[in-house]
Amino acid sequence: MRNKILMYLFIFTLLFTIFIYVNDKRILDSRQEKIESLENQLEQSKNELQLKADNNSAEDYFNLEQNDDALNYFQKKGIATEGLVAKIQDAIISKNSNQQDNPLVPHAGMEGSMRINKIKVLNHKWIIADFTDGNYWGEVFLSYEVSKEGEISFNPEKSFLYPQN
Repeated sequence: MRNKILMYLFIFTLLFTIFIYVNDKRILDSRQEKIESLENQLEQSKNELQLKADNNSAEDYFNLEQNDDALNYFQKKGIATEGLVAKIQDAIISKNSNQQDNPLVPHAGMEGSMRINKIKVLNHKWIIADFTDGNYWGEVFLSYEVSKEGEISFNPEKSFLYPQN
């Protein structure tokens, strides 16, 4: 009798051990698949981030803050370059008005007054800006000068309106 109990106990322990092994292996395999999936997603995200960083560095090529030659131009004239881009953008945006068109936009607003929305300071001489009246939109290419006193003067060079669809 005692032998039978020990044999049943041994068989039960063996079956229980096999069950635990199979169950744990299944859990371990599913976690390993999840880890591999997350590692693949991480690698894809790293690649996308690197691609975006490369694109941003290409975009920043035409950017006053990244252009050492343009910054040196201002420094040689004795003009402080810190905050200059914000000052230029503020000077352009301040010309927007509810009642009349921005004087830097050479097109009259048809559905309202033309306002400049986005501005990109390319270098020490040029700016490109986006404008709209709410229905029509376009871009304007501006040249600018900064005096030693910090006053900024703008001159619209070229502009265009996108065709209405």
